[in-house]
Amino acid sequence: MDANNAFDSDLIHAIFKHIWARRFRERERSDAIDATDAEVALGTSKKNRLASANSNALKLSCELLKSFVSEAVQRAAIIAEAEGIDKIEASHLERILPQLLLDF
Repeated sequence: MDANNAFDSDLIHAIFKHIWARRFRERERSDAIDATDAEVALGTSKKNRLASANSNALKLSCELLKSFVSEAVQRAAIIAEAEGIDKIEASHLERILPQLLLDF
């Protein structure tokens, strides 16, 4: 993998941690409403722990995102070229997105 074209694994990890923390807070709020299912020792449940990722998972996630973005740009460029436009616009991405999501 070319280091110049790769996503920063620290950035991807920070994004993942942000999402995991938000989901954790949402679960805590829903658990506070439904306190009947609370465990005896707080924080011992697997559901109450923040998620983490090892370095191999982060590298794989970065490679997948790189592949996804590269494919999106290539497909949008084909659409733009077919329309005779030199610049990719949001409408080009909107047109390729449904099939791209199905392919990934």
